[in-house]
Amino acid sequence: MLYVFLSVCCSVIVSVLLKLARRYSVDIFQAITWNYSMAILLTWFFFRPQLQNLSHAPVTIYVAVGILLPLVFWIMASSVRVVGIVRTDVAQRLSLFIPILASFLLFKEPLSTLKIIGITVGFAAILCSIPWQKQTANRKVLSNSWIYLVVVFLGFGIIDVLFKQVAVFKEIAYTTSLFIIYILAFVIAFVGLLFKVITKQSKISWPHMMFGWVLGVANFGNILFYLKAHTALSTSPSTVFSAMNIGVITLGAVVGLFVFHERLSLLNKIGIGLAIVAIIIITYSQH
Repeated sequence: MLYVFLSVCCSVIVSVLLKLARRYSVDIFQAITWNYSMAILLTWFFFRPQLQNLSHAPVTIYVAVGILLPLVFWIMASSVRVVGIVRTDVAQRLSLFIPILASFLLFKEPLSTLKIIGITVGFAAILCSIPWQKQTANRKVLSNSWIYLVVVFLGFGIIDVLFKQVAVFKEIAYTTSLFIIYILAFVIAFVGLLFKVITKQSKISWPHMMFGWVLGVANFGNILFYLKAHTALSTSPSTVFSAMNIGVITLGAVVGLFVFHERLSLLNKIGIGLAIVAIIIITYSQH
C-alpha cells in the first residue's frame, strides 16, 4: 500500500502545482509542454521501452491520445485555477465511469445492477460537486465554471477508454506505448508553444521550463507508483483501484480545504461523499 500512498501523493502534488502556477505567474501551457519532455526521459530510464516491433502499433489511437493529453491537461489546469483542487479531483476520478459506459454502449458488455447504481451515484456526485452559483458584489448568480468540470470528466474518461484500447495490443508493452504517446504529446504541445513564441504570445524561459520538469516528475511518479502498486498487489487489483481513487479525492479535499482554503457548499461536500461511495460500489461490482 506504500506505492498506492505515493501514487496518491504524486497525483495531488500535480494539482497543487497547477494551483500554484498562477500565484507565481507560471506560463502553464509552457509548463505542461516541458512536463512531457521529463516524462519521456523518466519513462526511458525506468521502463526501457522496446521499439523494435512497432509495425502493428495502433498509430491512430497513439495520435488521438497524444493530442488529448496536453489539451485535457491544460483544461484541468484551468479547472484547478477556477473551481479548485477539490472539485477538479472529484471530476477527474469519477471519469472512470466513462470507460464502463463505453464497454456497455460500444462493446456490448453487460451492466450489472451494482454498476448501474454506482454510475448513478457517480453522476449525482458530479452534479453535487459543481459550483452552480458564484457570489458577486450584490448577489449570487449562475456560474459557468461547471463547464471546466464537465470537460475534465469527459476528457479524462475518453483518454482512459483509449488507453484501455492501447492495452489490448499485447504485442507492444504498455510502457512502450506510453513512451511513444509521451513523445507525440510533447511534439504536439511543442508545436503549439513555438506558434505562441512566434506570435509573441509567450517566451521560453528557464523558470517555466523548470516548473514543467517538476510537474513532469510528479505526473510520472503518479503513473510509476500506480503500476508498481498493481504489480505488488497483483492478486487484489480492485484494492489498488479503490484506494487510489478514494485516496486522491480525500487527500485533495484535505489540501484544498485546509491549505488553499477553498470554499465548498454543503451540496459540494455531499458530492465528495457520494463520489467515495460510487467508487466503492463500482470496485465491489468488479468481483
